[in-house]
Amino acid sequence: MSTVKTFASAADLEVKKVSFDKLSDHAYAYTAEGDPNTGIIIGDNAVMVIDTQATPVMAQDVIRRIREVTDKPIQYVLLSHYHAVRVLGASAYGAEHIIASEDTRDLIVERGQFDKDSEIGRFPRLFQNVESVPDGLTWPTMTFNQKMTLWLGSVEVQILQLGRGHTKGDTVAWLPQEKILFSGDLVEFDATPYAGDAYFQDWPQTLDNIAALKPEKLVPGRGAALQTPEQVQAGLAGTRAFISDLYASVKEGAAKGEDLRKVYEATFAKLQPKYGHWVIFNHCMPFDVTRAYDEATTFPDPRIWTAERDVAMWKALEG
Repeated sequence: MSTVKTFASAADLEVKKVSFDKLSDHAYAYTAEGDPNTGIIIGDNAVMVIDTQATPVMAQDVIRRIREVTDKPIQYVLLSHYHAVRVLGASAYGAEHIIASEDTRDLIVERGQFDKDSEIGRFPRLFQNVESVPDGLTWPTMTFNQKMTLWLGSVEVQILQLGRGHTKGDTVAWLPQEKILFSGDLVEFDATPYAGDAYFQDWPQTLDNIAALKPEKLVPGRGAALQTPEQVQAGLAGTRAFISDLYASVKEGAAKGEDLRKVYEATFAKLQPKYGHWVIFNHCMPFDVTRAYDEATTFPDPRIWTAERDVAMWKALEG
């Protein structure tokens, strides 16, 4: 009897230790050793949550920690992008407004259901109590194009699209008064960027656009909150190096006419010594290389990942 090698993440069952870091009087980071992060902005009269956790039950732990520091209502949820692990906990917060870029809403329309089915299958531990997710998808109630400014009393929150990278809808939250940035998955720290829906050629420029804001603190999509300008630079540089190294390797193989599996094996071998210790490296690499190969050959825009496509890709590269 043959056994199919399951996704690397299926064996990832270890519970992660949560940190809740205060970055300023208005900004907090909810992080868990490389699991998806949530950002919190506390204004004069309301709270904004950036990325929701994967299920309403998981979101309860974020809410509990918010309630330890403020009793102000959670009025806003901001989606940094459309991935299920970031958005399906939204209903728990009872927010009046769910904000996303128009590009992110378009992606939810086009591929949100496929993504939900796909992600839950890939990464069971990240969807604890998945039965608590309401039927359907998380829909924004408010969208914007490129830039939107919200005032939480005297606290200015700029909601910005600085370019495509992790997805075409990537959105950051910027506190200009305090120079604190919530980057979503555009920046990771000691965690492997997932790039199955990425724009490899655009991503480095988008990171430069983040750097141009000169953030002094940054909450990445995964990994510890970066609390000094030096740490922020390290997070940006690490993400940029991974994206650039991976795309260069894939492009080189594709230009020689090598097939996806050969390119994957060569790229994995090249990147493993430098990045193999990063969280979810083994899980992300097949998706990342597949997307990079697509972009370097015939698909400028990411193809939709379905649960079936996930399994076929995994068998082709890791089976």
